[in-house]
Amino acid sequence: MGESLLFGVVASSALVIGAFVGGRVQMPKRVLAGMLAFAAGALITALAFELFEDSYEQGGLWRAVLGLLAGAVVFTVVSQRLDRLAEGNRPEDDGSEKLDLDAPASESAASSASTSGSAGLALLAAVTLDGVPENVALGVSLGEGTGGLALLAAIFVSNFPEALVGSASMRAQGRGQGFIIGVWTACAVLLALAVVLGAGPLSNAAAETLSLPLAFAAGAVLASLADTLMPEAYEDGGPAVALSTAAGFVLSFYLATL
Repeated sequence: MGESLLFGVVASSALVIGAFVGGRVQMPKRVLAGMLAFAAGALITALAFELFEDSYEQGGLWRAVLGLLAGAVVFTVVSQRLDRLAEGNRPEDDGSEKLDLDAPASESAASSASTSGSAGLALLAAVTLDGVPENVALGVSLGEGTGGLALLAAIFVSNFPEALVGSASMRAQGRGQGFIIGVWTACAVLLALAVVLGAGPLSNAAAETLSLPLAFAAGAVLASLADTLMPEAYEDGGPAVALSTAAGFVLSFYLATL
């Protein structure tokens, strides 16, 4: 119990640290776009080799496919509803002007309803849906006595840039520091509890039990990449973000194979 809680806190602390830095430090939007692309590459590794592959191996093809499609549909519907809500709250004089991530916080607050910075909430959703089964797997590995240091390192390395870029996007939308730290801390607490859950009640769960949640998370992450994260990274960073995406994928894959 104590070891799993410690691992959960360490893995999730990257979210709080990244949120604090992204909410306070102003960086050029090209740098943020590169980090967003890096985070997208890391998420590609997670969904392909940790979520969907594990779901397929544990529950078979059809269970994995149905779970993935369900996750993609749910994320897409939620994302569209959030965009419509933001458009409904947009000031009349704001028009469709693109939000400048380099603008001071006072200017960002004036355009807080802009939907161009939607990567923040999308990243929060993707990190949560990806992180819960990932941290459960970390807990299961601890419960089985197989270590988990490599997986812990992979989770920490991918969590930090995701939280940093997500919180910077939220700040650009006019969100306050309290809101930013609060939502990412809540996400960190949830993921830490997932490690404890994996090391305890779910350590002896049947493979089929975890198959659908894993596939659902993979579908939601895949939809977030196609719907928000990669388009926003390209829009602000241009073709160079392809290299950042590849770097995120390779580093995350390397850490996952240690």
